[in-house]
Amino acid sequence: MSKLKILQIIQKPQLRGAEIFACQLSNHLLEQEHEVMVVSVFPGDAELPFQGKVVKLDRPQNKRFFDPNGWKEFSKLVKDFNADIIQANAGDTLKFMVSSKMFYPFEAKIIFRNANKMGDFIDSKFKYYLNKAYVSRLDYVISVSKECQIDFQQTFNFPDEKISTVEIGVEHQYIDEDVHDLNFLEGNHKVITHIGGYVPEKNHLRLIHIFKQITYDYPNAKLLLIGKGHLEEKVRKEVKSLNLDKNIHFLGYRNDVLEILSHSDAFVLPSLIEGLPGVILEAMYCKTPVVAYNVGGVKEVVKHDTGWLVEKNDEETFINSLREVLNSDSQSASKIQNANKMIHDRFLNKIISKRFLSIYDEVKN
Repeated sequence: MSKLKILQIIQKPQLRGAEIFACQLSNHLLEQEHEVMVVSVFPGDAELPFQGKVVKLDRPQNKRFFDPNGWKEFSKLVKDFNADIIQANAGDTLKFMVSSKMFYPFEAKIIFRNANKMGDFIDSKFKYYLNKAYVSRLDYVISVSKECQIDFQQTFNFPDEKISTVEIGVEHQYIDEDVHDLNFLEGNHKVITHIGGYVPEKNHLRLIHIFKQITYDYPNAKLLLIGKGHLEEKVRKEVKSLNLDKNIHFLGYRNDVLEILSHSDAFVLPSLIEGLPGVILEAMYCKTPVVAYNVGGVKEVVKHDTGWLVEKNDEETFINSLREVLNSDSQSASKIQNANKMIHDRFLNKIISKRFLSIYDEVKN
């Protein structure tokens, strides 16, 4: 395989799943002696976990649908870098990349990393035809799960030969035994962790009510909420109204997610919409049991022998599954071990990166 010049576009410098994975993937591509650059479109303040060059365009978000100056600047960057492959990683990066190539043409092949069931977000004819126009310009799509791939093909009547699935991966790394600033992790109480931005599809408000039921059995249980988003204040008010202030901790973004997961008794994901969230794989890597709703590609990793899969909005079963996890038994131990083995066999980033490279090489040629 010849050496490639690969440009990864992310939405902004933030410690969200899509951005973190794009950076981790890029690090592995660098290790294999390919040239990689990460470009962020909008302003952000997080320090990205990428060892190479990061270019921040800092384009105004209110121009995300029409930004000729930004498209021109990006096209020049692509040409100066002489990119072979450009991969847009979720969100508005698709619009930005395609618009740039349309108005200021360049030679590089363009790939979209599809991380969600897009059909769940398209609720009008306008959204459909707008996204259809962007999608029709793509050279290839790499979907995060089979479920998301099928949805993408059905939604846009997208050709089989231009799409495939490569799941998200987990970074193999040392996990510190201590989380130095979270003293409440120590002690004789149950710790439940959720990771995700405060957006409607993550379903924080119902998670709070699910957790309330758990506190009847475990009055000292802790729920850790990792992430940021525009609904955070609304969630805080709900926590206060249910008198859960001492039980629920808002941690914002963290750089020590694996350490926190390794100290947790359960990881929960009651999302209403998902692709294949990397946080599930990270929990399994840390040998933390997973309880999740059956949405998107979740069922492709959370199965009867690797976790607790619950049908969407079935809160009673979700609560009972979480109780089963917290009570723990030999069946739980077996599921945890199976999940951890699956991660090491199939979902380490070192393995995943080679599958991306194979597609890049094929698309380029």
